[in-house]
Amino acid sequence: MARRSRGVPQEPGYVPYQQPEERTLHRLSENTDVVAYSDDEYGVRKDDGLGIIKPVNSWGGLLFLSLLMTALFGLMLYGIVQMAVTDQWGILGEIWWMYLLVLYPLFAGWDGFFKERKAEKLRRARNLRRPVE
Repeated sequence: MARRSRGVPQEPGYVPYQQPEERTLHRLSENTDVVAYSDDEYGVRKDDGLGIIKPVNSWGGLLFLSLLMTALFGLMLYGIVQMAVTDQWGILGEIWWMYLLVLYPLFAGWDGFFKERKAEKLRRARNLRRPVE
């Protein structure tokens, strides 16, 4: 049914769709019980995505990866300073776009860490186990 304008008469019994206050996700927890988690309590994606390598989705693992990416980005910034000091602006002009590409995984890593850390605190407040799927 189409979206209705204000002031236009509606069909009898028409009820517009309303978003639920809080959506729940029913997932298996570590002790194999099905638990209802809110979006904030679930955190980052927990399944393996059918990949060969299992993803890192604990807050400690995400913190380690985010710190590692931050350190590597710091080394890249050090490289920029060295290129500027040694007057190699031609090289910097050719590879500047690489620094923008590196920012995406850096911000995504920190976003995932903060999202999972918040979820961990909310789960601990409700005494819930960590979801495994």
